[in-house]
Amino acid sequence: MAPLHTEETEAQFEARWWQLMNEMRERFGKKPDLNALLLLIGVQELGQGAGPFTKEQKQDLMHIATCRLFSLSGHYALDHVDAEGWPHYQLVRPVPFANLKEQERMLKWHMLEYFDAFMKEDE
Repeated sequence: MAPLHTEETEAQFEARWWQLMNEMRERFGKKPDLNALLLLIGVQELGQGAGPFTKEQKQDLMHIATCRLFSLSGHYALDHVDAEGWPHYQLVRPVPFANLKEQERMLKWHMLEYFDAFMKEDE
């Protein structure tokens, strides 16, 4: 799947991010942080409802979300879904090394692409 917004400016990126944050605030009553978004994506990818989940399961859900997000740029691929319905991903190619600020931006970009695709499925 090719990235949807490869030629956007930093201002366009920031505008898309704040639009997503406003949509999430409207939907959930507060602005989520990156960890909350990862948990939300993990729960969505698991497809078994909102829980309750143990602390370890929440960490696993955030890992699922990270792998799913980075599958959008070809770094991970779904390997299999286990007997309990949990997806397992395989590293296809390493995620490039980045400092904390760059990591956050990569994660935000992938989240934007994920939610763009997710919203289009709902239309």
